[in-house]
Amino acid sequence: MARILAVDGEPGVERVLRGLFGGSGHEFVSTSDGRSALRLLYRVRPDLVLLGVELPGVDGWSVLERVRDLADLPVLLLGAHDTVSAKVRGLRAGADDYLAKPFSCSELLARVEALLRRCAGAGAGGAAGVFDDGLVRVDHRTRVVTAAGREVELTAIEFRLLTTLVRHAGAVLSLGQLLAAVWDDPAGVGPDRVKFAVLRLRRKLGWGGRDSPILAVRGVGYRYRAAPGRVRAHGVSGVVPEMS
Repeated sequence: MARILAVDGEPGVERVLRGLFGGSGHEFVSTSDGRSALRLLYRVRPDLVLLGVELPGVDGWSVLERVRDLADLPVLLLGAHDTVSAKVRGLRAGADDYLAKPFSCSELLARVEALLRRCAGAGAGGAAGVFDDGLVRVDHRTRVVTAAGREVELTAIEFRLLTTLVRHAGAVLSLGQLLAAVWDDPAGVGPDRVKFAVLRLRRKLGWGGRDSPILAVRGVGYRYRAAPGRVRAHGVSGVVPEMS
């Protein structure tokens, strides 16, 4: 089972989370403020973080920014506002999911288990082989990504997004296909989730503006434009599911 770190300033929420995840067999660790959360991140090394936005002292946004600098692990934000703008802000800041309070315990548990499955799948190197077109080199077995001669550290979601795009280089993948293949969630927050993940991926790889091989196809989705005549792919395969 997973080790879960919960960071929330509301005692009632902490009690609910402890009962929910303790009863599900997960190892549960909690704290009520951002500074101790960052210390626990080093000591506990959780598999997933449940992060409240409203925290005393260092707020959840600052904690999320620091977590993204330190670790590659899923973060689910627990916010007070059930609005599109709040969800978009969370995704743009690097969260993997967002759930507003008050929340359904069954929905929270389902979302956490989905995040853990996605990250386990990404870490298992579901596709064997290496993709290399001179712009980016992706080793699916070791999860090492190199661009412009430098190794780039990606989150599990970013790695799945990149590998999905390069496996289908030249093909246009719809937003629904990307949500299903990368997030295992064709509904979810929808297009904004894909948009901001692509923006973060481009930024990490140093691909800006017209120089980026990840192209937006207006009204449809995205495609990866491989460098002509330079693709070397060994044992790389995959199928993106069709969406109705």
